[in-house]
Amino acid sequence: MRTIGVLGGLGPAATVDFLDQLVRLTPARRDQDHIPVLAAFRPQVPDRSAAILGLGPDPLPALLEGLHLLERAGADLVAIPCNSAHHWHAQLCEQSAVPVLHIARACVARLRQPPGAAVLVLATRGVQRSGLYRTALREAGLEPVEPDALAVQHDVDRCITQIKAGEPAAAAHSLSRVLRQAAGQGLSCVVLGCTELPLAARRCDPEGLTLVDSTRALALAAIEHALAEGVA
Repeated sequence: MRTIGVLGGLGPAATVDFLDQLVRLTPARRDQDHIPVLAAFRPQVPDRSAAILGLGPDPLPALLEGLHLLERAGADLVAIPCNSAHHWHAQLCEQSAVPVLHIARACVARLRQPPGAAVLVLATRGVQRSGLYRTALREAGLEPVEPDALAVQHDVDRCITQIKAGEPAAAAHSLSRVLRQAAGQGLSCVVLGCTELPLAARRCDPEGLTLVDSTRALALAAIEHALAEGVA
């Protein structure tokens, strides 16, 4: 059984959610069946979305520092429960001695949508600019829809900021407006492409939409990789 390294703190609440899902989704019946996990909380990593937009310092050196810390501690693979950080996934993999899971690919792999189906992606402005989900969805034969076209990105930004500020009820209110508008546009599937968004979504009426949790998808991918050498 492999040891999962979690490069977290990006933000802290999302990392706690990821760790909780790792525990709940692991097919374990006793303590000893669970997967060894090393977690590095690195909240001082510069803002990833701001950097993608050219509005802040490059977080790659800090991400690499955290990655190498986990490698030295004995991680056999690394999961980063932050979608925006995956803008640097290729650079991280180039300098990593262990596999680094890709959250967008893990998320899209969990979709059960017919070919050509439209999928709304809710994420930071940085992730939207990077094309992280646009690329993954098109490779899977699906059609990405970004919230700028629905004029709701402001509410998505507000929701993410409110979760980071410890205001889950306000965040749910912001996200609810987004989901109502998406349902009104006739969409049926929404990717929660920021790991703060699932924390708000659990307090919302899904409005009949299929909500795809990127945190859960990453946790499932990490569990599958960790147990590949023998199921607990």
